[in-house]
Amino acid sequence: MAKMKSWAFLLLPVVISNLASGSLYGPVDSCKGRCDEKYNQEDVCHCDDNCEQNQNCCEDYHVHCRTGTTDHKEKEGFSYRDNTITDEELQEASEKIYHSDHNRAEESDIVLNKQYFTSKTNRQEDNSPNQLFSYVNHEKLFSKPTYASFIKLLDNYNAHVGTEEKFTKEQMKEQDIFLQEIMKTEVMKELYTFLHSKNRYDTEAEFVDDLKKMWFGLYSRGKDEDDDSSGFEHVFLGEIKKKKVSGFHNWIRFYLLEKQGIVNYFSHSYDGPWTSYPDVLGMQFDFDGFYKQVGSAFIGSSPEFEFGLYSLCFIARPGKVCHLKIGGHNLDIQTYTWDKSTYVNGKKYIATAYVASS
Repeated sequence: MAKMKSWAFLLLPVVISNLASGSLYGPVDSCKGRCDEKYNQEDVCHCDDNCEQNQNCCEDYHVHCRTGTTDHKEKEGFSYRDNTITDEELQEASEKIYHSDHNRAEESDIVLNKQYFTSKTNRQEDNSPNQLFSYVNHEKLFSKPTYASFIKLLDNYNAHVGTEEKFTKEQMKEQDIFLQEIMKTEVMKELYTFLHSKNRYDTEAEFVDDLKKMWFGLYSRGKDEDDDSSGFEHVFLGEIKKKKVSGFHNWIRFYLLEKQGIVNYFSHSYDGPWTSYPDVLGMQFDFDGFYKQVGSAFIGSSPEFEFGLYSLCFIARPGKVCHLKIGGHNLDIQTYTWDKSTYVNGKKYIATAYVASS
């Protein structure tokens, strides 16, 4: 072996040290000094121009690579990153989506019996003898195409984490029909128009394809490698893991299971400021014998409204709190990315999304 030059030998410990610490060009999980770099699938997280669209940015991407930061460049007053979405733009977009939800329930369509209010959600006490939903005009609401196609998806899953999910051709078609129906609505057209204007998607077909992958793509939430979970199952249907309920943030699912005696309402810990639907309720309940300590959910919203707002926040603020406005009131949605597996170009699946009610 040829002798190493003396200067290279002197530098070797430094290089090894930097590699070991992940700081040869900056921390491997940071965008410091990495803005505008090319995508590399080997990276832990990313700082390229498309990382926001792909939901795989490093957590400090907005600190180092947004307009006005030291790492970010501007040209003639315009940002190179014209796909950046500000909080103000998110609030404006969410208000438009809210006002376009023509399929939501009217005040006369739903009667709630909220009963017991608690500030101590860990007691697992059933302090509400009656059901939460006293009345739902289901004949009117559930006959709407987006409701009907959503409800057909609810029996396609097993709630217990560790049980592999396998979709039949018919069930896969039901996913497509649901996406087709919601894309006919003004809610989802508003969402696509906004994301298209921010250069997140070039075509509606690309947008729908990405929605299907991020929401319905399967991954393993258990110890085994079985594909036992998805963002859609977790958020809208709920899952049971280690004798606890996780996810489950949908009022339609709650109502249907409450009617069957599978869900038992205990109490509520938060009641949103809205006087019409959609409203937000923080609930404690039992699902098939397992406790949900806090299960925030929109009440009276259409399926496309929930699906649209959660998608907006996951695309714009993956893994972060997303600050919105609906009906003139502030609304925060928290999303989390699934980091153990990815799909096209390193994009991350939805782990969960919910209203941060308190």
